[in-house]
Amino acid sequence: MSEQLQELGAYIEAKRPDCILAWDIAQGELNMDVTLTNIAGLVDFLKGDPTCRFSTLVDITAVDYAGRAKRFDVVYHLLSMYQNHRIRLRVATREKDMVPSLVNVHPSANWFEREVFDMFGILFSGHPDLRRILTDYGFRGYPLRKDFPTTGYTEVRYDEAQKRVVYEPVSLVQEYRQFDFMSPWEGAEYILPGDDKAEGAK
Repeated sequence: MSEQLQELGAYIEAKRPDCILAWDIAQGELNMDVTLTNIAGLVDFLKGDPTCRFSTLVDITAVDYAGRAKRFDVVYHLLSMYQNHRIRLRVATREKDMVPSLVNVHPSANWFEREVFDMFGILFSGHPDLRRILTDYGFRGYPLRKDFPTTGYTEVRYDEAQKRVVYEPVSLVQEYRQFDFMSPWEGAEYILPGDDKAEGAK
């Protein structure tokens, strides 16, 4: 399998040198770093070329590298059921860059790209309906970015008096921020190894 993937990687690089920045094989899959502007053309080539035949778009996701100039990697997983091969394409992009949509090549990319937009805020040019898909209307921020707070910004609850859902800024009472990791119950006493030595040193 590894030799087949080596041949396939060399073949794709030879056919589309304008697209491929680097490639390797890991976990039985071919990984390729691809230029941002050529991603749609490469995926179209991989789908139609008789040697490749990557006919199935399995997933599109992203990874946030907050300290990097090109902050995000948009990651595409493709499957060739004809050749029994998998390929992973990675596109590095800045926060405000527009990533070409794959909807015209793989219609299934529609909801995948909407999810990446919703979770990371990555924009896809040429997408027919780029709006949030997992979070609620009026949601602020992008939950899978590294700088998104774990508590979020907004609390959603049903108000019985108003008979509707209300949105409020998150407010945590200070007592919930103090954790006693030593005691799950009030009044419990624990002596940890080494505590007796600390007491004797006084």
